[in-house]
Amino acid sequence: MSVSLRDVLTGEDVFGYIHRVQGFFDQRLYQQVLGAANAFKEGDAALGIAAADETSRANARALLSRTKLGDLHAHPPFEDRLHVFMLEGLDVARLSRLSEWTLGQLKGFLLTAPEAEVHAILGGLGSDVIACVVKLMSDAELKAVGSRVFHPLPGSKLGAKGYLGARIQPNSPTDHPDDIRWQVFNGWSFAVGDVVLGTNPVSSVPASVAAVEAALHDILVTFGLTEVMPHCVLSHIDVQAQVEARQPGTTGIWFQSLAGNEAANRTFDVTIEKMVAYAAQRTGKYGLYFETGQGADATNGHHYGCDMLIHESRKYGFARALKARVALAQLGAGRAPEPWVHVNDVAGFIGPEVFRTREQLVRCCLEDIVMGKLHGLMIGLDVCSTLHMDVSLDDLGWCLEQVAQAGPGYLMALPTRNDPMLSYLTTAFQDHVRLREKFGLKVDDRMWAFFQALGVIDASGRPTEHFGDPAWVYLQYRRRKGDTRPDAEVLAEAKREMAAVRERSVPLAVGHGEQVWDLEPSLERELRSLYEDAKAGIWSELSADLVARLPDVVELRTCSEDRRDYILHPPSGERLDGASELAVRLLRLRQAGQWDAQIVISDGLDARSLMDEGHLLPFLTELRRELTAAGWSVAPEHLVVKYGRVRAGYQVGELLFGDTEEAAPRALVHVIGERPGSGHHAFSAYLSAPSARAWGQQGRVDHDITRLIAGISDTSVRPEAAAREAVRILAELAASARTEPPTVGGSVEARGALS
Repeated sequence: MSVSLRDVLTGEDVFGYIHRVQGFFDQRLYQQVLGAANAFKEGDAALGIAAADETSRANARALLSRTKLGDLHAHPPFEDRLHVFMLEGLDVARLSRLSEWTLGQLKGFLLTAPEAEVHAILGGLGSDVIACVVKLMSDAELKAVGSRVFHPLPGSKLGAKGYLGARIQPNSPTDHPDDIRWQVFNGWSFAVGDVVLGTNPVSSVPASVAAVEAALHDILVTFGLTEVMPHCVLSHIDVQAQVEARQPGTTGIWFQSLAGNEAANRTFDVTIEKMVAYAAQRTGKYGLYFETGQGADATNGHHYGCDMLIHESRKYGFARALKARVALAQLGAGRAPEPWVHVNDVAGFIGPEVFRTREQLVRCCLEDIVMGKLHGLMIGLDVCSTLHMDVSLDDLGWCLEQVAQAGPGYLMALPTRNDPMLSYLTTAFQDHVRLREKFGLKVDDRMWAFFQALGVIDASGRPTEHFGDPAWVYLQYRRRKGDTRPDAEVLAEAKREMAAVRERSVPLAVGHGEQVWDLEPSLERELRSLYEDAKAGIWSELSADLVARLPDVVELRTCSEDRRDYILHPPSGERLDGASELAVRLLRLRQAGQWDAQIVISDGLDARSLMDEGHLLPFLTELRRELTAAGWSVAPEHLVVKYGRVRAGYQVGELLFGDTEEAAPRALVHVIGERPGSGHHAFSAYLSAPSARAWGQQGRVDHDITRLIAGISDTSVRPEAAAREAVRILAELAASARTEPPTVGGSVEARGALS
């Protein structure tokens, strides 16, 4: 299904076209015209709102270009409470002055007016208008607008013209503090890392998050950088608040993933009221840090018939309104209203169902940079490629060069392009070195001075003999800790600790290749080997041998026709096919309500994670033992789902446990293969334990009341330990189900809910 627009008249705008064709304002046709104006993306095509051909796309853009901003503002593509909240961030006087402009006029103004004049109108641009003007721009035009509009963070050069910052992303498959510390030392050895030290945690248990927060905070305190840059553990904002309450002063900037509508935000366990309340607490130097990305709303089932660009722009509208609330909080606390608020656009993380090619990925990044800047935000990027997209390691380098031309505030920074925990491709430390050299970009002045004092670059900014040597940075860290041991002893200790980090499958980039921006050759070979291994894992199938080793197996499958359909069209893997649905209904009759816990196993994105020796079977053995000891009655059957995704497990729970009268909790453990790329061949366990009443409401059980244990393997989170943690979490979820409405519980963040 696609949108064909053939009979557009000269001088006609969107609303004139709709009324002529339909005889009335047709909301669905309006959404289709807006979608048809987009550059092609797989995500829009899946929603049936992509243009049928280039002629239709050109016609849709022509209609939009002649449409007045006031008319667009008066006809939101969809409405909810979040849309109303975003309107608070608009300047009514500026909005009125711009109402007679057409989108074509606005586009021309953005491309030609001085930056100060562009800044002067931004308060009058609504999120839908911003999305629509971006639809009209070519990639070159997006680069032009992005490279002339900037919003640096207060008191810094972060996000300023001529600067490219970096968020060091020191992720660890086991949340090991040493893995995290050493990746920070590694980044700083390349003079990279000036915006935020931001870790994606495996565990969102407050104690674990607190340990990672403390490790990051210690580094900044030791080097005297707490007023220069913040740190952040990207757990749910509720958890960060809990950690701050327990250990005041140990958290930095607070993070939260945002969606573009109220329903999708609930998937992240986020409400407007919650975010407003947290914004009111951010009275210090560092405010809020948001993560967004095109496609998350649709893949979570909340697209409202609208294209990805509309939803993404509204995320920035949400961020803009919250930024204003942080400014008010600072003012109320007697501080200057200088909100340190920025956005990280995670472009490409979901997979080929959203963007399949490098061209689509770049287009998304350029759109999002411009939309973020037109909302008055400092915006950075995680230019992502999952291993099942048609974007190679080399393609990613090309993407980074295209994106850098649009002036993003910052990019991610890891030892290599492969994240050892999230299993996707992104920006390496040495990519920053290359982009700085190629485009003449700078690091924030205060951190550049720090890197010179650290001794990794000289007074003229050129690499020293310590460039790319994290052991040297560790030596400076120990000296600032008051360590007086001889250099050789400390450096020997550094060598041992670095070896231990690598043993946990976390790479460190030591030294460089022929150019300082090239990976050291052996590390380059290792990176490419992991890439090839991941490509093999994506297409792996669950073996009959493993299934035969499981007792009491009930084999099920989803609506995916084959592995390719499963990879490219994720919704097909979210529902059981007819025969499997019937099989679960019959199983419910046989079980006759005697069990309150069920285990489901799906192949996921890497079936090898379940087949590797020492992975699935030890987990299941310990899980059953611990569940029984904790008082759960565990069904003997193992439900094995071919081509299963996370929501297929929720459907199983609905079919097995749904009971509109029963308030007791019912637990479902869904074991599923993670996306490959880390080399761990890890699997995850999705844990749900709402009441049978909640299971009885179709769609009620979703990611917002589910908890996740990720990175389970014999080389990361040990299967037996994961099983024990799963039972502990289920006890918490069950207690919540017994005492509160089934809307309370841990949430699966955006990056964890997409298997």
